[in-house]
Amino acid sequence: MMLHPEIESLDRDGMRALQARKLAALGERLAASPDWCEHFAKAGMHPRDLAAADGLAHAPTMEKADLRARYPFPMLTVEASKVVRFFATSGTTGLPVLFGFTRNDLRQLSIQVARQLYCSGVRPGDRVYQGFGYGLWIGGPAHELALQELGTTCFPVGPGRSELVVQWVRELAWDVAAVSPLFLANLLRVAREHGIDPRKDWKVRMAIIGGQAVSRAFRDELEAGMPAGFTARNSYGTTESGGPNLGAACPYAHRRDEMHLINEDAVITELLDPQSLKPAGPGEVGEVVVTTLDKEASPVVRWRTHDLVRMAEKPYDCECGRRGMPTIGRIIGRSDDVLKVRGVLVFPSQIEDVVAGTPGTVKDAWQIYVDTVDGSPKSMTVAIECDAGHAARSSDLAGIVARSLSSRLGLKVPVECHPYGTLPRYEAKARRVLPKEQS
Repeated sequence: MMLHPEIESLDRDGMRALQARKLAALGERLAASPDWCEHFAKAGMHPRDLAAADGLAHAPTMEKADLRARYPFPMLTVEASKVVRFFATSGTTGLPVLFGFTRNDLRQLSIQVARQLYCSGVRPGDRVYQGFGYGLWIGGPAHELALQELGTTCFPVGPGRSELVVQWVRELAWDVAAVSPLFLANLLRVAREHGIDPRKDWKVRMAIIGGQAVSRAFRDELEAGMPAGFTARNSYGTTESGGPNLGAACPYAHRRDEMHLINEDAVITELLDPQSLKPAGPGEVGEVVVTTLDKEASPVVRWRTHDLVRMAEKPYDCECGRRGMPTIGRIIGRSDDVLKVRGVLVFPSQIEDVVAGTPGTVKDAWQIYVDTVDGSPKSMTVAIECDAGHAARSSDLAGIVARSLSSRLGLKVPVECHPYGTLPRYEAKARRVLPKEQS
């Protein structure tokens, strides 16, 4: 079922024609901005060149440094007085970058995320715990707007207040949770500590999880701790793309651990090789690069997210019929977070796969500590926790994980097993790679 069948049922040629018309209109809007004209001039182009068939492919890319150089309101394409809300990037380092939203931008955001939620299986009348963060972070407000648009009953509690939330999940009979996977894992743990068995006492049938990459093994672990039939559907988006509006998992894509690029009529998503910036093909890994077509206040053109995903082997053949909205795999890492240790490329998601797939580990408590020389990792150590109820000795558990990592990575990695409750927990975006001195 589709919320907007007139858009979601377009074939790929129909979607590309729609994108081409919107790209030309975007170029006209950007042509009125001196900042944007200066940005395009770096590539010997003008914003109106976006109307050409190969205009986007030759346009310059953008990163946070481009916007921070124009602090505080970078590349704003409307008068500041027309901005009704600012959001900021949720990165863990550096000065946050502000993105403005007009009233129409917020309206379009609510429609885009409502489509995303509907694709994943949220329906009007559902009781939904909205557990993403608020403030300057876009996750919570965007989901709340979308849940209202969709006609659900929204409980906008946000993250935190775990002891109350685990009680309300049972007493208020929530159907759906929109929450980060780490906080959902935290809720499962808190529930058990308070005598609540989520598998028997909760009625939640689905979680919309996002805000960070999550391995298939970790997702399976979450589903195993919830009521029978429960699914944790991956979602994906960024502040720069206009919100949590990029990826959504229909039932078929979910089974393949994939997501649809569900708002291709509003956001063009390219998957590019991080080094050459050439397009990645089916089955290949590429960096997500986004261009917002409809955004009024703070559009982006070829914004480099540094998130790495794999294009599906058959991206346009999903059984749900969304042929113009290709499928991608889950986020497997970041191009600026990949570690090269003794000549071997290591993604944090590979570490998570092993930790989450090993009985006795605490699935949401692990770290990578690195020694660096001249900015490059010289060595790495993985820190894990032993679950409080696990009978094995910590040294035995560390050895099991170390052997699994060696098999997975082709690299011997020291593993430290810490007592339960000693490693950091994260309610939102986790910092998995830390300097050795923070261990």
